[in-house]
Amino acid sequence: MSIEMNRRTALRTAAGVAGAAALSPLLTACGGGASDSGKGGTNSKKGLAAVLPAYMPSTVAKPDIASVRLSNGAVTEPGYLAFPSEPVTTVKKTPGKGGHYTSSTPTWGTIPSADNQFYQAMSKALGTTIKMQPGNGNTYATALATLSAADKLPDWVQIPTWMNDQVRTGELVGRHLADLTPYLSGDNAREYPNLAAIPSSGWMSGAWEDKLYGIPSFTSGTNFSQLIFYRQDVFEDHGIGAADIKSADDLMRVGKELTDAKAGRWAFDDIWTYFNCAFGVPQTWRVDGGKLVHKYRTPEILEALAWHHKLAKSGYMNPDALAGNVNDGKTRFYAGKTLIAGDGMGAWGVGDAQSGQAANKKYRRGLLAVFAADGHSKPYTYIGAGTGYVSYLSARLKPSQIRELLAVANYLAAPWGSAEYTMTLYGVKGVDYNMVKGIPTATSTGQKNVQQAAYPFLASCPNTVNNPGYPEITKEQCAWLRATAPSATKPVFWNLNVSVPGRYNAGSAGQAVEDTITSVIHGLKPVSAYQEAVSTWRRNGGDRLTGWYQDTVLAKYGTNQ
Repeated sequence: MSIEMNRRTALRTAAGVAGAAALSPLLTACGGGASDSGKGGTNSKKGLAAVLPAYMPSTVAKPDIASVRLSNGAVTEPGYLAFPSEPVTTVKKTPGKGGHYTSSTPTWGTIPSADNQFYQAMSKALGTTIKMQPGNGNTYATALATLSAADKLPDWVQIPTWMNDQVRTGELVGRHLADLTPYLSGDNAREYPNLAAIPSSGWMSGAWEDKLYGIPSFTSGTNFSQLIFYRQDVFEDHGIGAADIKSADDLMRVGKELTDAKAGRWAFDDIWTYFNCAFGVPQTWRVDGGKLVHKYRTPEILEALAWHHKLAKSGYMNPDALAGNVNDGKTRFYAGKTLIAGDGMGAWGVGDAQSGQAANKKYRRGLLAVFAADGHSKPYTYIGAGTGYVSYLSARLKPSQIRELLAVANYLAAPWGSAEYTMTLYGVKGVDYNMVKGIPTATSTGQKNVQQAAYPFLASCPNTVNNPGYPEITKEQCAWLRATAPSATKPVFWNLNVSVPGRYNAGSAGQAVEDTITSVIHGLKPVSAYQEAVSTWRRNGGDRLTGWYQDTVLAKYGTNQ
């Protein structure tokens, strides 16, 4: 997974889109318009509190495994072991008023035919025709930037937060994207109870300059992204207990034991993005004595680079991973050619179990406990942003049209397992899916037309842990979340939208440093090359970027931790 996210594993298949936000970007604080004016900046604590919807949790579906809410801000997702046999209806009246609207959402799969049977059925259920126009996720940001430059954005558009910079979302709010504050702030949200049931952390991702513009999808209370998975079945075959791995040295020793190059088996894939946190590397910033320090300038990143450089030279890392082939990472893992890999929580679910077991019937994915690299410091893992997916309504819409689409969003955000949720994710029973052993199972028509991310990219219920047909995975995930939540911590500038002026783009991107990091962790350059790259980065804008964040963001808004 990159700093943004691995789009190829963006959604849980079969388990439903409610788990998708577990793969949100590691960084969302740097999003926003890249103009020199810095328009579309962040929110003050007082101003943000005034515009957020009043949170009213849903009581529709009682979970089998309740959430854990901790003082550090971590809220684990509730777990559901079986799909409801009789889904509850939460929206009593058809929400729409007969309007016709255009939309745009990303997809990383096959794009269904336009106006297919499922879309028609959804339009009937919604009472509103939403012209679905999913776009190729790999080129989606470029397409949106072109549309926005020509003032041709659709009526309802999904803008993933990691695309904010390229799309210049911060410049669009208020001018091209509608202000939803009058409709959803505070108790106004009571008119839309399913939207009001979305936690505040999700709404924060769509707030700019003390106003509310965006509707969140896939909101999560923990949203961990830096995770290390392992092939539990292979570990057990070799008598290796994952619970015994408590340091980076332990992990390296296990790698040596598991690697057999002659048999085509290596312990590691590239785990840099997911494992540097164990060494104490901040996501982007940390504050030392009131001063902002970029991760590039921390001693911890040097330790992390040295360990990963050693890993690259050890022979325990798959050669394709060393060569930078990220596209086949899942295939390597399923085939047992790598046994330890990083990913987000969304990688672990029904689709993963089915794909893995197709390659090896014994396949089981496991998730290592969070530990500190030195084996004795307090471990921690970062809580991600409330969501990485936010949709916006066009400022061209009339107030009556905005209310109509908010009513539609309220339908789409219905709780997990409800009648509306089932319709949105699976389509029409008997046409798009049938219940097979208590599990909504797609028919051939459903496989062709129903994309579980299509409508939820416009609005969706908060995350849950659910894996229809695989209750043991849900139990294991909930147990891991409960055990990990006390180690959760919010990164500096957590969940803030910050528009960085264009003159700081080079320092913000740090592309030359990132390229050097890749060379170091793949064994192509020494750690000293990284230090040289950072010196150049500082001269070419890194120090100016740090000063801007210190004076413009930290001094005015604090860390938001």
